[in-house]
Amino acid sequence: MCYILSITNPCKSTQYMKILVVDDNVDITGMFAKYLSLKGYECVVSNTGQNALSMIKNQSFDYVILDMSMPEFGGLDVIESLEKEDLLKNNKIIILTASSISNIDIEKITKKEGITTFLKKPVQLSELLQVMSN
Repeated sequence: MCYILSITNPCKSTQYMKILVVDDNVDITGMFAKYLSLKGYECVVSNTGQNALSMIKNQSFDYVILDMSMPEFGGLDVIESLEKEDLLKNNKIIILTASSISNIDIEKITKKEGITTFLKKPVQLSELLQVMSN
C-alpha cells in the first residue's frame, strides 16, 4: 500500500520536507502520516520494503523513516540494497525498531553514511521531529 497525505499548515514556512514512512503496520504508517502532515510535512507511505526501495530510487525524500522488522524484505535489506548501488549516502534514513538489538549492531548500522539515527519503538513523536529539524 502506498499513499500520499499532505495537509497545508499555515504555521509552517514555505519550505516543506517530503518524508517517506516505511512500516508493514498500516496503523503505524497511518498515524505517522497524519501526525507529520498536520505538522506541515508532505508524507508518503509504503508498507513493504521492496516498494520503499523502488520509491527511494525513483523519488527524492528529505527523510526516510524506516522500520527494521518487516516480513520478506525488511529495513536492513533496504539499507543493504541502497549501499550496494551506492545510493545510501544520498539519503537521510531514520531507523525505527521494536526489536531488541544489540548496541554493537546499532553502532554498526548508524556508522553507515546516510543513516541519521536509530530510534526504538514506541518512539516519541516530539523526538522524531527533533531529529528531522537538526
